[in-house]
Amino acid sequence: MTLKLYFHPLSNFCQKALVALYESAVDFTPEFIDLGNEDDRARLGAVWPMVKFPVLVDEARGETVPEATIIVEYLNDRYPAATPLIPADKDAARRVRLADRFYDLHVNQHMFGVVSDRLKPAERKDPAGVEEAKAKLRGTYEFADREMANREWAAGSDFSMADCAAAPTLYYANRIVPFGEYPNLAAYFDRLTKRPSFARVFEEAAPYRHMFPAA
Repeated sequence: MTLKLYFHPLSNFCQKALVALYESAVDFTPEFIDLGNEDDRARLGAVWPMVKFPVLVDEARGETVPEATIIVEYLNDRYPAATPLIPADKDAARRVRLADRFYDLHVNQHMFGVVSDRLKPAERKDPAGVEEAKAKLRGTYEFADREMANREWAAGSDFSMADCAAAPTLYYANRIVPFGEYPNLAAYFDRLTKRPSFARVFEEAAPYRHMFPAA
């Protein structure tokens, strides 16, 4: 196999890349990385000095591709899925990229604000900051719920890169602030969980899910 993915199954950005790989049905070698293990950090640092995952290495092409969104773009260009993850039409592609950024930057940012606080020692916790992050997360839910009123997938009628981003991020966000009261968003997430690519990623992450910091 010429493709290698350096990743951890619990990371939502790694899951985003995995969903795209499974959608593309391309063979790859998984390279498990535990950032708490110095040997693993060294292996990752040897391919990407920023020591952040996911990183895709395409040995046949001599390419090292870091960052989940760039990995999906690369797969779309070099190993396309049956339905392109980024459409050829420029306006449709822009909508996909906007939805991708919404889930990666806005939903994820507020979700991670709460998660990171849970990892802090007691003297450094920020209850007011946590409540602010939760309020902002609810604001993203309201926006997404309106957007999904007449859409099957995040950016329209076809599954895309935006859905690769949304699936894992919404799973974790729902554990922080449940979104059951937002019917369109909840129905969308239900469709995501039934997508074979994400169902596979979700199953593969099961042995590590206990590591997610509980409230």
